Amino acid sequence: MVLTPEFALLLLLLIPLAAAVLIPLAGKAPNIREAITFVAGFALLGVVIYLCREVASGGRPELYLGRFAGFFEVKFVLEPLGATFAAIASSLWIVNSVFTLGYMRGNNEKNQTRFFMFVAIAIASAMGIAASGNLITLFIFYEALTISTFPLVSHKGDAKARKGLTIYALILMGTSLALLLPAIIGTQVIAGTTDFQLGGVFPAGTSLLATSILLFLFAFGIAKAALMPVHPWLPNAMVAPTPVSALLHAVAVVKAGVFTMLKVVVFTFGPSLAADTPASTTLSWVAAISIVLASVIALRQDNLKARLAYSTVSQLSYITLGAMLATPLAILGGGLQIVMHAWGKITLFMCAGAIYTISHRTKISQLDGLGRTMPWVFGAFLVGAISIIGIPPAGGSWPKFFLMAGALDSGKGILIAALIASSILNIIYLVPIAVRGFMKPPADIAADAIVAQEQKKHLWVIVPPVFTALGSVVLFFFAGDMVDFLTPILGGLS
Repeated sequence: MVLTPEFALLLLLLIPLAAAVLIPLAGKAPNIREAITFVAGFALLGVVIYLCREVASGGRPELYLGRFAGFFEVKFVLEPLGATFAAIASSLWIVNSVFTLGYMRGNNEKNQTRFFMFVAIAIASAMGIAASGNLITLFIFYEALTISTFPLVSHKGDAKARKGLTIYALILMGTSLALLLPAIIGTQVIAGTTDFQLGGVFPAGTSLLATSILLFLFAFGIAKAALMPVHPWLPNAMVAPTPVSALLHAVAVVKAGVFTMLKVVVFTFGPSLAADTPASTTLSWVAAISIVLASVIALRQDNLKARLAYSTVSQLSYITLGAMLATPLAILGGGLQIVMHAWGKITLFMCAGAIYTISHRTKISQLDGLGRTMPWVFGAFLVGAISIIGIPPAGGSWPKFFLMAGALDSGKGILIAALIASSILNIIYLVPIAVRGFMKPPADIAADAIVAQEQKKHLWVIVPPVFTALGSVVLFFFAGDMVDFLTPILGGLS
């Protein structure tokens, strides 16, 4: 069979969904179960690479699935921004699956089959979001992603897990129904369509008051972007196993949120209208405050995963800031941040998971001297931290450069102060973790000796973060290619 772009779009959904069906059938044979995940992961990545090449050559693959309720259409159209998100989710699904294998077996976690099945469903939902051709299709898969992660967030099944799930569900479902859905309906009423179009869909002369209201509804309705004050679901979801945290922060959930934010600004409002809409200025300041405030809160966390969670709230707001500034450089900075943050943050979370699996330590205050025993893990953590901070030659340096330039272009240069403050705070709350691991004397030499022996049994949780740490550095040198790939979404803006 000859692979066509249209069939490839369908495979984006069918491959992970097929895995979700087959995984439970192999539940009593763990090796086969995991093999299904990896075969599906590599197959999906191959399809995504094929589609990315089509998009890079100027193609815009389309697939129409049908119409319902008279005028709502389910269709897929892949453009550079969506292809970028699909590439992130598909590539990191493989890496996270390797880590998950080591983590789940290393900690003797229950319900592993259910876990792998729902991760596959979440990946299918992320692919649907990436390729959505209109707001209706995006909303369907956005909600599917939320629901598919319920069993993952509540995986442990204890009181903390149930509380975390309650907050997770209430905020994500509540904002979707109360804010995002009305925003989509409002767009249909005013613009006459929910299709994504280069340059936006609103007709000339559309009331700026109306677009301001819609922009506010979208900004806070897309709660997966974790803009303050609709962010509490994210730190509360940290009760889940670390592979879920990696999935939430790097592979699918929050990336779906910020992708949607950027997609709506670029393809629903259009950068020009978004920049002229008064709400964009207010939301730029909300994003800037979120960047700094979340970093301050992160600084106060002793639990490693909690610190990383608040770091994510801050880092995601970079993308929202880029969208609201709506200049070409800022939009490109937001697109680059989606990629660079994914690789840097998954590194940090997998390092946290490796530390927990091998040493059963969760607090930063417990890590003194542990880097001498686990040098590869702490070394990977330091590289991931450098990328999050934005120090060359790590990939995370490029988004900040573009965002700062975009802030100057927009006439809002004062917002650069938030990015600088965030970088300083990132240094304060991330670098000391690696420093105390390498430089401070061990708190318990006997316990660390046991850890040294244990880590030999857990290579599956050590290799993945080392790989993604190296990837964060490699991506630094391919930023130009990514900018070239994303530039068509600007629609001729300069």
